[in-house]
Amino acid sequence: MSQPNHDRVDLAIAGGGLTGLTLALAVKSALGSGIEVSLFDPAGFETRPGDLRASAIAAGVRRMFEALGVWSVMEAEAQPITDMVITDTALGEPMRPVLLSFSGEVTEGEPFAHMVPNTVLNDAVRAAALAAGVKLVKRPVLSYRNEGDALVLEHGGATTAARLLAAADGGRSRLREQAGIAFYGWGYGQTALVATIAHERPHDGRAVEHFLPSGPFAILPLKSDDEGGNRSSIVWTERDADARRLLALSERALIDELEKRFGLELGTLRLLTPLHGWPLTLGIARHFVGERLALVGDAAHVIHPIAGQGLNLGLKDAAALAERIVDQARLGLDIGDPVVLSAYERDRRFDTSAMAVTTDVLNRLFSNDSATLRAVRGFGLGLVERFAPAKRFFIKEAAAFSGARPRLLEGETL
Repeated sequence: MSQPNHDRVDLAIAGGGLTGLTLALAVKSALGSGIEVSLFDPAGFETRPGDLRASAIAAGVRRMFEALGVWSVMEAEAQPITDMVITDTALGEPMRPVLLSFSGEVTEGEPFAHMVPNTVLNDAVRAAALAAGVKLVKRPVLSYRNEGDALVLEHGGATTAARLLAAADGGRSRLREQAGIAFYGWGYGQTALVATIAHERPHDGRAVEHFLPSGPFAILPLKSDDEGGNRSSIVWTERDADARRLLALSERALIDELEKRFGLELGTLRLLTPLHGWPLTLGIARHFVGERLALVGDAAHVIHPIAGQGLNLGLKDAAALAERIVDQARLGLDIGDPVVLSAYERDRRFDTSAMAVTTDVLNRLFSNDSATLRAVRGFGLGLVERFAPAKRFFIKEAAAFSGARPRLLEGETL
């Protein structure tokens, strides 16, 4: 590699979120001392105290975590989603007929998804990555330059030469911008509101997606707390102006708003975390790769949370890129070669584009006040409810089992 005064690694990863950590763990656990992996993040990878947020982990991704040896650490805190129901009414309507329901198993005894606290996810993968020998650097990659056989990364006054740089630095990726890779998309004029809610009655593992004119209101089951209290995570989509109003409400007024959307089934509600919001956008990178550069996770794509697949899509990126890197390294070849990067882009381009289009169409179809479109939605969902092959298709999508899958998502080791 170039210039002997630089630190040298094979794989550098910019961004210490779950996608970057998973990529690091997958590559290092497969190749061991045969590869040097460094992960750069200024936050230092520590879990934030009191973070009670959770994520939906699809069955395919759960299989990957099992293959990487970390699912056993997460499993005790993971809540299986055993059932999912979809309703579609205006706010305040007294009846909420179930338009579509799904059994929660993709194979016998295997739910199509689990809800896992973010702290559990990140702590388990970070600990395993450290144990495998991944080097964590508490500085961001600020810029890079191409020296032919390596990229030289500048990070807080120091430099590192890397055969391959994986940019996992988020939707506003500095590295994507430096590479000159265009990012196409738009805002939805909607805000996602997220909180953890305590409720009087058990959820029985059921997830609910209640479509309202402003956007979907999802209730996602969580494991009971240490005292046996019932808990769920909500992902609540509102128009931007309404979201600002809701975020400014007192806790009592906010509970009143939540009760209108929860209904009475789960009984008395209580906020366990403050309500947080972030603007919703769609964005896809024109290319997922550059010279010795691969975009993963939100740096490559940002989608609407209507299908709960954003994190899973990024983790599929990590699985696909890890497989290409490991196969190339075992042949003794350059992991930053354009052949590797082109193969990774082919692996992920169609799946990502299809999910982006699907979530965009679903949001536009359901987030409106049109009586005509509601009738069309009801008719279409009713057909799916009565047509078993269609329901199996949607379950496969939710489980991250559709399309070509990396070996890790089949539960195989690299």
